[in-house]
Amino acid sequence: MRAISTLFLVPLLALAACSGDAGGQDEIQLAFVVNGPASFWTIAERGVAAAEADFNVRCDVRVPAQGVVDQKRIVEDLLTRNVDGIAISPIDGKNQAELIDQACARTKVITHDSDAPGTKRLCYVGMDNYRAGRMCGELVKEALPDGGSVMLFVGRIEQDNARRRRQGVIDELLGRSEDGERFDPPGSPLEGNGFTILDTRTDQFDQARAKGNAEDALARHPDLDGMIGLFAYNPPACLEALRGAGKLGQVQVIAFDEDDATLQGIADGFVYGTVVQQPYQYGYQSVRILAALVRGEDAGIPASGFVDVPAKSVRRANVAEFRAELARLLGEGE
Repeated sequence: MRAISTLFLVPLLALAACSGDAGGQDEIQLAFVVNGPASFWTIAERGVAAAEADFNVRCDVRVPAQGVVDQKRIVEDLLTRNVDGIAISPIDGKNQAELIDQACARTKVITHDSDAPGTKRLCYVGMDNYRAGRMCGELVKEALPDGGSVMLFVGRIEQDNARRRRQGVIDELLGRSEDGERFDPPGSPLEGNGFTILDTRTDQFDQARAKGNAEDALARHPDLDGMIGLFAYNPPACLEALRGAGKLGQVQVIAFDEDDATLQGIADGFVYGTVVQQPYQYGYQSVRILAALVRGEDAGIPASGFVDVPAKSVRRANVAEFRAELARLLGEGE
């Protein structure tokens, strides 16, 4: 496997790699279940593939195209097939708790990207979404130093990661203390610290709807100062809407994740910056941990159950370096 540079490397002193075969037993079968179709997961899939080779396992990547019901069907199918372990990004962790606990009773289960607190899952692999939201809020404040009116865009607010990420942005913009359990329901403007957060528009992973939400926000709020996209496809949808309205460069776009259109937007000066996760590591570490658990080896899970994969901020000054590293991880040009 290609060496991972320090740009993407997770501090793994406590996460020693496990290797070797399964002691003569049948090949380990794992599953990596995501929360919906998005370019973000293409990067994670490369991490899964690398870990399959490193830890001698098979891991299916499963993508629910139709939300919670589809994800439930996928999990039930995997349990019927008696897979040895499942890494899942829950769409609605709170209301899927029973499903997740049922899976935990039959196989090894961990969460990634979005957690399901209170369930019997063995650990969560990902970033602190509330802290990452505050990092995004810091980018907004840099882009709009005098404040202004902004709109938030996200797929589903039911997801633990989306809820915490959104709240982190809100709290940072309004100058509040840190509280990852705070929740401001959408539907009413929030004001403070020079900012007006007009609302949060959701799209249920429907990318046409995401673009429509962005277009509607521009039509309803001609004086809009900033558009904040919290899922990978939201910032590109905002860029398309701005291009169609002839407002590229007039409204600040602040992003999450590393969609190529977002990174090009940063290079072109149409996106101020983005908070990126490390989806490659979400895939790699999920498979590594499950393989160790199935083999009865030490998976290096912290006592907290939180395997931290830190977020990073990308601005115009470091976007070229970031894109080059991303291309290496994806094997582009090989």
